[in-house]
Amino acid sequence: MLKKLPVVFILLLAMALLAGCSSSQPATKKVIKVGSTSGPQAQLLEAAKPVLAKDGVEMQIVEFSDYIKPNEALNFGELDANSYQHKPFLDAQLKKETKFDLVAIGNTVIMPMGLYSKKIKKLEDLPEGAIATIPNDPSNGGRALLLMQKFGLIKLKPEAGILPSPLDITENPKKLKIVEVEAAQSPRALDDATIVAVNTSYALKANLTPTKDAIALEDKDSPYTCVIVARRKDKDREELKKLVKAYQSPEVEQFIEKSFKDSVIKGW
Repeated sequence: MLKKLPVVFILLLAMALLAGCSSSQPATKKVIKVGSTSGPQAQLLEAAKPVLAKDGVEMQIVEFSDYIKPNEALNFGELDANSYQHKPFLDAQLKKETKFDLVAIGNTVIMPMGLYSKKIKKLEDLPEGAIATIPNDPSNGGRALLLMQKFGLIKLKPEAGILPSPLDITENPKKLKIVEVEAAQSPRALDDATIVAVNTSYALKANLTPTKDAIALEDKDSPYTCVIVARRKDKDREELKKLVKAYQSPEVEQFIEKSFKDSVIKGW
């Protein structure tokens, strides 16, 4: 019978059959690249990855070793989003890099900063003239100074707000010597300084447990909630909305509780 049918009809029939077969195949997943610092922040994205995959989006995680490059890579289109920084750090970066058009699109976690020491067990034992090391970027350095003020080590100008610098110290009864280092290098300063302010992400990488090893630690009222960041033009992009939803899922919350105990706090 087929031999008697017009060739055009046979071709149309074949195309229809192929179309029917292809429609039964699963749709190709969307792929997004998300930047993060290595360690806990990347681990949290890994926990969100299978949740996001169920929603039709594949996440490729790109790890960085510092706090500056993830925003640069995002701004220049090498990433679709990043997840590693708290809001004050983002604000400070945008103030400095005025050409960056980035926005926070969702909260993630709070990683409390702590003061650590190999030389003393409690702050009351801090000697006069001791070296106190803080991160050298404005937001984390200011965060460390505010933590030191909270525990009575220094006093700062009230007008300095959330981004104080060592120049804003008005009282320093212990005559502490403030030394600034790159945030990622903070744990290494423990061999030389008496107290060192370390972000939780770097503390955990250095095998420090904030709730056990820190002699002073931020609490859940910290304003330094981490955020997922995207380019402003992409803030309503469907894949990125799904990323926020996956991160703020019960699965990731359970991962936080199981893996980090009280060292990482849910921020949404």
